Amino acid sequence: MSKLFANRWFWVILLIAFGLRVGAAVWWQSRIPEGDRFFFGDSLSYETLARQVAHGEDYRYGDSYIFRTPGYPVLLTPFYWFSDEPHPLTLRMLGVVLGTITAALCGMLAARFFSTAAGLIATLLAALYPGGLAMSAFVLSEVAFCPWMLLQILFWNEAYQATSRRSSLLWAIAAGAVMAAAVLTRPSWMLFPFFAMPICLWLAPQRRRQLEVMLVLGLSFMAAMTPWWVRNYQVAQRFVPTSLQVGASLYDGIRPHSDGGSDMAFVEPFRAEQRAADAANDGPLVGTFETRLDDRMKAASIAWGKQHPGEVVSLAGRKLLRYWNFWPNESSFQSVKFRLIIAVGYLPILLLGLAGLVIYRRHSLGVWLCGLPIFYFSLLHMIFVSSIRYRQPPMLSLIVLAAGAAVWLLYRWRNGQNLPADSDSPA
Repeated sequence: MSKLFANRWFWVILLIAFGLRVGAAVWWQSRIPEGDRFFFGDSLSYETLARQVAHGEDYRYGDSYIFRTPGYPVLLTPFYWFSDEPHPLTLRMLGVVLGTITAALCGMLAARFFSTAAGLIATLLAALYPGGLAMSAFVLSEVAFCPWMLLQILFWNEAYQATSRRSSLLWAIAAGAVMAAAVLTRPSWMLFPFFAMPICLWLAPQRRRQLEVMLVLGLSFMAAMTPWWVRNYQVAQRFVPTSLQVGASLYDGIRPHSDGGSDMAFVEPFRAEQRAADAANDGPLVGTFETRLDDRMKAASIAWGKQHPGEVVSLAGRKLLRYWNFWPNESSFQSVKFRLIIAVGYLPILLLGLAGLVIYRRHSLGVWLCGLPIFYFSLLHMIFVSSIRYRQPPMLSLIVLAAGAAVWLLYRWRNGQNLPADSDSPA
């Protein structure tokens, strides 16, 4: 990676990445209708929570105390020290910085796994990737999640590759702490190690080292998550690993009349049902209103799924298509221009990334850690609601493999032979 940092083109590309993200943020802000701050409803909840953290108030959204994990709101908090309603464009500048850092991390991973040339290509691909530009412009948690995800992959691989036990231990501890930050930003990441570990144990060597690293990573993760878990137990009177939105998210994904997309209109009727059930209950109520509401929605989703297994399977198929779609599913992004931008930015990286996973499958553990997230999120969103939004973070880890494949193909085209696994030859 030191060669990458010494290469002036790396810094030129990062300047381009920063400039493109500033332009995207300004352009997107200019399209927001008058009277609307963010366009996305999720952004308003992040703003509310960030404002309350900034003012030292209870961490809650309405009457919900475990509505969202605090990773992204805490990053937004400094903006609310100076104003209760900072201009949305200033909040988007945080995304610009985080998006540029993400591009740098893509380059660092590619340089670490493959070569300096691959590092430069990965940085450039991440700088230009339309999904990365969009995430940087929106006030949504994906932009904060991506750096944590890539750092965890880097640290996890370093722990596996370390030449001394002490070094391996320190890298694994760092990977666990970073994973906690990632989960507190995007809770859906929490199950990734359980998905990745059996695959990596099967396909990558040094199984004992892998198990040692995973054990230390897991212990470090739990230690870092403990303050949030203790706080949630005090609030909810039971263990809540991330948030109390699992029931709502599950019902959003598996319910009557679902098309695989999100429609949270059902929440208020469920709240009314729960209030009526609480009022009709003569005995002591178990837990809090928030936990009872979460349980009610979760139970309703599971019950409907058991009664309609065929529709659940059909829904899973539709969600799979929505996830891997070439263009946006949302009606507001259906113009020919948007479709072409998304398709042109998506397909080459997807194909090159999958090719890189095949070409370098025996190269290092990090290759699998970069390739598996897109499949993990794909399976996860066959249960919950699905959209191309949810594939954007794993597309960035796939960029790392796409860069490796690009260098391999260029070298093969020029020299008529395969690129050595440890080569640092320029493309």
